[in-house]
Amino acid sequence: MRATWKELEDYLGNFAPALSEPPLAMVVISGHWEEPVPTVNMSAAPPLLFDYHGFPDYTYKISWSASGSPELATRVRALLNDAGLPSAANDRRGYDHGVFVPLKVAFPDAEIPVVQLSLQRGLDPATHLEIGRALKPLREQGVLIIGSGQTYHNMRGSGGAGPDLKAEAFDAWLRQAITETDTRDQSLIDWERAPGARDAQPHEDHLLPLMVAAGAASGEKAIVDFHGHALGKPISGFRFG
Repeated sequence: MRATWKELEDYLGNFAPALSEPPLAMVVISGHWEEPVPTVNMSAAPPLLFDYHGFPDYTYKISWSASGSPELATRVRALLNDAGLPSAANDRRGYDHGVFVPLKVAFPDAEIPVVQLSLQRGLDPATHLEIGRALKPLREQGVLIIGSGQTYHNMRGSGGAGPDLKAEAFDAWLRQAITETDTRDQSLIDWERAPGARDAQPHEDHLLPLMVAAGAASGEKAIVDFHGHALGKPISGFRFG
């Protein structure tokens, strides 16, 4: 199983050294948390939330002890409020695996505080771009904003022999859409019209974190930072600014 994800693991392992400077804190939007309004984890020490089933025992014994930041969480809520976006607080929820799995590889020492922000139920692309725009000032204060999802997320379609032309078409479209700065926001709003869109994303929870990250870098250039395959399907990662 580990070999299946080797390309992605290598990319994440080199993620932090590739940053121009270490972030002071991180805000992470995961595809595994939806609430009626954007909800901010306010805890100073969130536990790990093992929100998966049927995996080997060792996957439920993972440890990763990054602290939260109530101060940053409060700033996140203030920025959302200033943008006219209602929000909520949660001081009990742990980091789900959309946070601790990639960040344990990318930041194994867990020395940088992390605040998790939920998606908004309904998964409207324009709303999530707006959420990202509201958070843009944080990037000027040393805060790294991470959208944690997957450009292909169709568990029924994973695996199989030979190339998946629909999945490849969607990933190619997405790579082009993200790197075309002037039309990026509108392309993301209209993502369902892309070739292979619903084959790659039957439920778009794993695509919407990208919308928040893109919104936080509105008007800035983006690059394709990673492109590989896992379980026979294309997956890509992007870096903004």
